[in-house]
Amino acid sequence: MSIIQSQQGNEYILYDDDVFSTQDDISFSVKTWANRSAIIGFAEGRGTTFFVDYQGRELVLRHYRRGGKIAEYVEDQYLWLGLPLTRAWREFKLLEHMQKCSLPVPRPIAAHVVREGLFYRADLITQRIRHSHLLLKELTNNTLEQGHWIAIGSMIKRFHDKGIHHVDLNVKNILLDEGGRFYLIDFDKCCQRKPAQGWKQADINRFKRSLNKAVSMNPTIIFNAQCWQWFMQGYAS
Repeated sequence: MSIIQSQQGNEYILYDDDVFSTQDDISFSVKTWANRSAIIGFAEGRGTTFFVDYQGRELVLRHYRRGGKIAEYVEDQYLWLGLPLTRAWREFKLLEHMQKCSLPVPRPIAAHVVREGLFYRADLITQRIRHSHLLLKELTNNTLEQGHWIAIGSMIKRFHDKGIHHVDLNVKNILLDEGGRFYLIDFDKCCQRKPAQGWKQADINRFKRSLNKAVSMNPTIIFNAQCWQWFMQGYAS
């Protein structure tokens, strides 16, 4: 992986030139990808995430959007505190670091920041985990076996051992591929922290709350004390 950084006026781009041989091939515009007939899917969440095809490689294009109450007033602008502190730069760099640590995360492909005075807008392109689906979908359609729960717990422990704090650990941010491997996604606002235990327990508690919420919204989902025991067994291994 060779990372190139460029600037044109108030626009900043960070990209992997093993994927994009020239900067002209990169676009963060959905319209441009549509004109190339390259959009192959999308996912709804905080805004729409688009899946695009680039020379046979499936990529994920995400525009950073506000959440919570502030989204009622500001859709996609963030306070400019310097390029290294922008959301796209931080997430790209964290993904790059985690890739080097052999953690199961998407490969970062390109980051994009446009400064507008005191504010900025941003986008991120990552490589899509092919033949994968959300843990929530797997829970909805199937009963997870003991090995699945142990594998999820073991995976999260790997991140914690590297000091990776996922601020929104939930059933919509874990993927399962057809080979049975789990991945963690969506590292917006996440960071690397010192090995104190408080934040690790907070991650685990958040994940358990998301499982309980999933069950409350769909009682057919199987999640009980035994499942959690298996999860914790994996985490402790």
